[in-house]
Amino acid sequence: MNTKFYKVFRKKENIIIGAMHFPPLLGYPKFPGLNVALKNAIYDLTAFEKGGVDGVIFENNYDNPHKPIVDSSVVASMAILGNEIRKRTKLPLGVNVLWNDYVASLSLAKLLNLQFIRIPVFVDRVKTDCGIIQGNPQEIALLQKRFEAQNITLFTDIHVKHAKLLSNYSLTRSAKLAIKNGSDAIIITGKWTGQAPDIKTLQLLRQSIGDFPILIGSGLTKDNILELFRCANGVIVSTSLKKGNRRLGEVNVKSYNQRISLRKIQDLMQRIN
Repeated sequence: MNTKFYKVFRKKENIIIGAMHFPPLLGYPKFPGLNVALKNAIYDLTAFEKGGVDGVIFENNYDNPHKPIVDSSVVASMAILGNEIRKRTKLPLGVNVLWNDYVASLSLAKLLNLQFIRIPVFVDRVKTDCGIIQGNPQEIALLQKRFEAQNITLFTDIHVKHAKLLSNYSLTRSAKLAIKNGSDAIIITGKWTGQAPDIKTLQLLRQSIGDFPILIGSGLTKDNILELFRCANGVIVSTSLKKGNRRLGEVNVKSYNQRISLRKIQDLMQRIN
């Protein structure tokens, strides 16, 4: 078991990380203002804490269209909101700056005393709606050293959702490359938001990388959690915990106005306990 990963959560399995999705941030047409964004974030954080999750990650999930490197207005928004979240919780806290702005993620993590970041593209080369993205683990390692942020844990996707894989790496090859280049946990997803990874693929990944930490990055529900947790150490989850039904035409399956449901978290925790 990777020691940095274990130090974050103080456990090795059944780890639940709640994902907090910010509304469109400053610079996007539907930005509702920081007061609304913070009110929503506090509501979701309260539900996650009362529900008993092991950690929380916040994301600029509704900044559509995304950019590989975000605008300074987005970083500023996430810094203000992230600082308020950090003051309100003692849970392990992380950040994911979409689409793949690891410089912003590491900067926020260092300044706000966050424990981990998520990097959607770490070693792969993929084609997304916002262009071709090439992973660069060497630059990330240099940034960690420059920022004195080697203690920040790296959760790295392989064959990430919402993207077409351009590199000719197998899942196993991508995973081993990520581990070699400093990943602290491998994230595996389905193809789209709300879709779980194939169980046979997950089993193959577990066989290939031994006891190295695996996180499920999409599609987990109370109905499939026990099966997925036979191979995975934990999960990053949000969509299935939101109130209400799927919104027709919504890229992210549910809208930013749909809040995290405490009851749904409790149902999920009951399944694994």
